[in-house]
Amino acid sequence: MIKSIFFTIILAFLLSLPTLSRSQRCNKDDEKVLFKIKKSFGNPYHLASWQKTLDCCQWYNVECDRNTSRIISLTIFSGNISGQIPDEVGDLPYLQTLVLRKLTNLTGEIPSAITKLTHLTMLRLSWTNLSGPVPSFLSKLTNLNFLDLAFNDLTGSIPPELSTLKNLNAIHLDRNKLTGVIPESFGTFTGNVPDLYLSHNQLTGTIPKSLGYLNFSTIDFSRNQLTGDISMFFGTNKTIQTADFSRNSFEFNISELVFPASLTSLDLNHNKIYGSLPAMLTGLNFQYFNVSYNRMCGQIPQGGDLQTFENTSYFHNRCLCGSPLPACT
Repeated sequence: MIKSIFFTIILAFLLSLPTLSRSQRCNKDDEKVLFKIKKSFGNPYHLASWQKTLDCCQWYNVECDRNTSRIISLTIFSGNISGQIPDEVGDLPYLQTLVLRKLTNLTGEIPSAITKLTHLTMLRLSWTNLSGPVPSFLSKLTNLNFLDLAFNDLTGSIPPELSTLKNLNAIHLDRNKLTGVIPESFGTFTGNVPDLYLSHNQLTGTIPKSLGYLNFSTIDFSRNQLTGDISMFFGTNKTIQTADFSRNSFEFNISELVFPASLTSLDLNHNKIYGSLPAMLTGLNFQYFNVSYNRMCGQIPQGGDLQTFENTSYFHNRCLCGSPLPACT
């Protein structure tokens, strides 16, 4: 009887071991790094769940791999976070996602310690007050498929080295204070051709012809100081769907453009574009269309979706006319 009770106790203890290991699965090295990050940010209330009494895999803003229990995601969003990005973020060796977004008191430059995150696939440092350049060392993050540095105070030129990132699906550098030209190397992306968001900067010069060798899906170069021609993005074999080139100084004859069937959104407002709208535009399924504030003439082609857009989409051209605008006289 005593032996039976003893073996029952031993069996119960052994069965409890997996449960205990699961409840304390946080990697202690990762935990130490997270506490350093919390301290660097001034122990904010937003990170109140980061306590030793709770397994770090259960903390808010972090995610652990189910098999290895290593931290793979750090996402801090819309919190009262002050300070600079601490170098310690580079000490989470298995991190795949790093998001610091809508943290208006986050300042300073992007630290080079981020390059230690060799498994990183998403880097999103947006809607903050980060300053300094877009670092060329980001090209070392060869597994990146999403790069978002939008809505910051970044200055300087766009590093051409970013074109070596073969897995990128999208680059967001919009809403900064970037200057200089669009790199020629952006026409040499291999593998994926990323969506390019470069709007609301101070970029100058013409768009490199090399970009015409690629098939982009989305391009937003609006609200810069760019000049020249953009015809390289269009053609029967192109796949572009959304194109925003508004509020620049592009100057070309729109009559000579051939628009691909894939195009659903086109914004060319506030440029120096001349010529007449080609009739082939009536065969496209537009969700958005705006060519206002240019130097176009001639009739708005009849048919398709062109007549469904408000007259503000055509407003302030030299002599563009026809429904929905008054007839030519």
